[in-house]
Amino acid sequence: MTLAPTGELGRLIARRIGLTGPISVAEFMAEALFHPRLGYYRRAMPLGASGDFTTAPEISQIFGELLGAWLADRWLAMSRPRPVRLIELGPGRGTLMSDALRATRTVLGFHEAIELHLVEVNERLQALQDAKLSRYRPTWHARLEDVPEGPTLLVANEFFDALPVRQFEKTAPGWVERMVGLEPDGETLRLALAPGVTPYAALLPDAPPGAQAEISEAGRAVAATLGQRLRNDTGWALIIDYGDERAGCAASLQAVRGHREAGILERPGETDLSAHVDFSALAHAAGLPTFGPTSQGDFLLRLGARQRAETLKARASEADKAAIDAALVRLIAPDQMGTLFRVMAVGDDRSAVPAGFSDPSDAT
Repeated sequence: MTLAPTGELGRLIARRIGLTGPISVAEFMAEALFHPRLGYYRRAMPLGASGDFTTAPEISQIFGELLGAWLADRWLAMSRPRPVRLIELGPGRGTLMSDALRATRTVLGFHEAIELHLVEVNERLQALQDAKLSRYRPTWHARLEDVPEGPTLLVANEFFDALPVRQFEKTAPGWVERMVGLEPDGETLRLALAPGVTPYAALLPDAPPGAQAEISEAGRAVAATLGQRLRNDTGWALIIDYGDERAGCAASLQAVRGHREAGILERPGETDLSAHVDFSALAHAAGLPTFGPTSQGDFLLRLGARQRAETLKARASEADKAAIDAALVRLIAPDQMGTLFRVMAVGDDRSAVPAGFSDPSDAT
């Protein structure tokens, strides 16, 4: 697959490759998404009809409200620490957290205990988050490591899928890494295999020639940081993202622009890139008890999604009732977000089993 780089960032990446040689897919993703000036998540407005994708909190208030109830329940199970660092990784427009905090305003002492911390690098999104959450006096950070230590409640919805991944292909000699290089014209980006077996081979599964795999070093690093934080300071984290049992054992990297599929090398900095999340790798890196992953549909239903929808419909117009039903279907239906998205909790092993993971097979 070959695509000509377009735009300033594409030219910068091509120039870098021309000077230093091919780069990994992970390095390309890091530049395309997080370049300090031209990266997609630094300058784009990715959410909504005018963006490239829509997330669950933007579909229905039910999503954020139920997650808020889950977080408040974990705070109670932790014996109500005060203060507690309430952290969201990649908070989008601030919709999820706004709904979560509105739904928990009657939980005695919870809001008084909260210190709100948002991990966000996009200044335009920070402004939208501030407009919705200013009453809670949020603090913004570029990395999870920058959030002050202390008892923690963390939520990450569609965060890990945007972290860079390395890609590999199994050949007759062994696993080799997929790289981003240049066509002979010196300007056109292309994907090609590295000439030798990768040193990452020991981390990859036994598979026949032609198989593909991915590793997210960045995702594992964030999970390890999170695990260490919860181990030291107590707390819980909730991770919601898309992926399946084959995550990590296939090439899932995809590109979207304007809600349509695009080439992964096409218009870097202007195109969203994401990959399925390997939940087992995150759990291993965190090194703490985990619950799930379970499907988003099952998780929301166990938390009372249908009951909340009925409550909202009781005082809604007929048109609004239909909209509430349609939004709930998008969140829980198996052929929509219900099974594509999965939910995993990470805990400190000193608190009760969390809500939403009632099936014993969900616990690991």
